[in-house]
Amino acid sequence: MVMSHKLIFGLVSLSLGQLGDGLNIFQGIYLVGLGWNEGSVGIALSLMGFTALIVQPFAGDVVDRTSTDRRTFLTVASVLTAGSAMAVMLVREGNVDHWLVWVTKIIEGLSSSFIGPCLAALTLASFGPDYFDGAMASNILWGHVGSVMSAVLAGVIAYVRYPDIKECFLVLAASAFMAAAFVQCLPMGNRALGRGFRKQDTIIEEDDETPEQEASTYLTVLADKKTLALCVTGFFFHFANANVLLVLGEIMGQSDDDAYDDDSGANRSAIPLVGGAVVTAQVTMSIATVLGGWLTAMEYGRKPMFMVALLTLPVRCALILWWQNKGNAYLLSTQVLDGIGGGFFGLIHPYMVADISFGTGRFNVLMGLTSACFGMGGTLSNLVGQWVVQMFSHSVSIIGSLCLSIVPILLFWIAMPETYGMRQESVESKLGNLPYLPKISEKRRLENETTTPYNALV
Repeated sequence: MVMSHKLIFGLVSLSLGQLGDGLNIFQGIYLVGLGWNEGSVGIALSLMGFTALIVQPFAGDVVDRTSTDRRTFLTVASVLTAGSAMAVMLVREGNVDHWLVWVTKIIEGLSSSFIGPCLAALTLASFGPDYFDGAMASNILWGHVGSVMSAVLAGVIAYVRYPDIKECFLVLAASAFMAAAFVQCLPMGNRALGRGFRKQDTIIEEDDETPEQEASTYLTVLADKKTLALCVTGFFFHFANANVLLVLGEIMGQSDDDAYDDDSGANRSAIPLVGGAVVTAQVTMSIATVLGGWLTAMEYGRKPMFMVALLTLPVRCALILWWQNKGNAYLLSTQVLDGIGGGFFGLIHPYMVADISFGTGRFNVLMGLTSACFGMGGTLSNLVGQWVVQMFSHSVSIIGSLCLSIVPILLFWIAMPETYGMRQESVESKLGNLPYLPKISEKRRLENETTTPYNALV
């Protein structure tokens, strides 16, 4: 039985979702339990982010220009990401083995930089620009489902096996195995479409090495006002947002005095509570993704949904400050806002990148650049936020995030125009041009039966 391409992309996204940032938060709580201070944890998590922000633009360029099968890149990146993340299981008790975590976090940052661009490129290559939004929304939804599954499994294992909680990171090994298996079933699609070229200029066979259309210069793409606005907005949003979940987990863990173990210094409730926070956010993100996909199909613009994502952060920080002494149930409920913000942000980001880069051949370069800017903000957030916690308090760290969250709202509202409709000239929507498209070889037709909208058209 041959599964549809959309289902295969969903299964791959499910597996990759289990490798996401949720378990990085678990690693932070675990290292604090071993005896690391918040500053050391912040540095360790920041190394991954700093590596990724340097590598991601180049990773996007490699994915755009490579003649190597993008599925190979995705498989190798998934396995390396899981393997390096699992190295935390080798850390000994006490404030030791910093070098081990530092090195493996650098490797994790390097390998994870290729996952997003590879999956986005394969999706665009297989479904074309007119069907990209729907396919990408499905990918993102399944990614959130994967994050929920990993958080639930990690939380249950950690609670049952306490104090030997490191076994929860075995979830990463299972995720990598699943991803490596399902990636092999993905279609390779049209290489040129995967770069963001227009179809009428780039209809080529899958085994052709070069597209007919010449890509735009890097300066042309990077100097675009919309590119700059998206990068700066995303940087400040993640600078304000990334550290909030880690601080929230620490606040909830400290509030449960009965679960504190004087011998190990670990709080039994910390990881399950963070698991609950991740699950709450990811379930809400799933709902927001479905809603965002529906609104997109109804031809609502990108800007209103992105503004909703930005506005959730200051409200969330204010509620954490207000409810920090009212119990974990109140604090956990603030993750609904994180889910709404993260759901709309994660969905609209690739949409806007595809809009801005359409026809330039630099889709993955721009995906890498914007992701690097977002990662830089998240990295500085973990580093500065945990330093503030160590030097002052958790409340001061959240107040800082609240103040910073106003900046991206103003920037995006003033500087970013609406991008919806920038791909409306796609040849896929002009059915009258289809008779002039080059014929596809019988071999490729048999290998790729009309199981996607793109294949049905060509």
